[in-house]
Amino acid sequence: MKAVMKHEVGYDNMSLVDIPEPKAIDDLVKIKVAYTGICGSDIHTFKGEYSNPTLPVVLGHEFSGVVVEVGKDVKNVKVGDRVTSQTTFEICGVCDYCKEKDYNLCSYRKGLGTQVNGSFAEYVISREKSVHVLPKEISLKAAALSEPLACCVHAALEKTTVRKEDKVLIFGPGPIGLLLAQVVKSQGAFVILTGITKDKPRLQLGKSIGIDVVVDSQQENLEEIVLKHTNGYGADKVFDCSGAVPALNQGLPLVRKKGTFVQVGLFAEKINPQNQDAIIQREISYIGCRSQKPSSWKIALDLLKNNKIHVEKMITKIVPLEKWRTGFESVMQGNEIKVMVQSNEF
Repeated sequence: MKAVMKHEVGYDNMSLVDIPEPKAIDDLVKIKVAYTGICGSDIHTFKGEYSNPTLPVVLGHEFSGVVVEVGKDVKNVKVGDRVTSQTTFEICGVCDYCKEKDYNLCSYRKGLGTQVNGSFAEYVISREKSVHVLPKEISLKAAALSEPLACCVHAALEKTTVRKEDKVLIFGPGPIGLLLAQVVKSQGAFVILTGITKDKPRLQLGKSIGIDVVVDSQQENLEEIVLKHTNGYGADKVFDCSGAVPALNQGLPLVRKKGTFVQVGLFAEKINPQNQDAIIQREISYIGCRSQKPSSWKIALDLLKNNKIHVEKMITKIVPLEKWRTGFESVMQGNEIKVMVQSNEF
């Protein structure tokens, strides 16, 4: 089968290859891939900035498809089911984190598209416990965004609690920022979404799908706008979805005293300058957020089923598997909102 593989460390070192089709044995499910979203972590991996992958490996972890084969121990998933899947493929099952189903924190966890072959391929294998059968209300395109949506659910509704009276500031109107803004809006909160001038189409989309205030921080005074909408106190919660150090340090002083700052975006470097004085003097809770866990998925799929998230409006480009490089280049150019790779037609 055709698959997009990262061969070795460094910039690029990726190509479309022919590899054997995987087999569904034991508790495994073989999925004929429909769509895979290109994630920011895929771009970090392409650029050689992300050390997590075990190479060589087929990338791709935001996907949907149709089941074509199941192992002998599979009980609740059948051939023909439309599905998506969590990224967790293997865990130790005995550590404190696994016992609490915080699989994203298991030190022995192996994930699809990082340590195990992922979904930029014609077929992918997942374990039954990670597979979610889609309700009829969720399209295959929308389902391919359920993984990043689950990450946003984890950030907004599990690492902290968003209340309807909250004033929330979100940095980065990329796919994660737009999804997270919608998760926050689903709770009834007031949302300010900010980006830079080149993000204008993304900010406009945010406004069109119900975000209360959008701000071009290069053309407008973000601090003035935030203080105006928060009675001078600052935002109750701030989420950085940009992974940009300037955004981090601009956002910390805009958190209300005793407020919460959640770091969602990944930085290119592990160690960065940070306005720690703002954290200390304002008694801010600065929270790290990694990926998602099983409980995140139930909420995410319920949000999709109930049309709380406008995912298909975010998809601005779809390329066939053979044109994967065009898709990656489009993401890196920053002219699209969400780019997907289509492995098979249904």
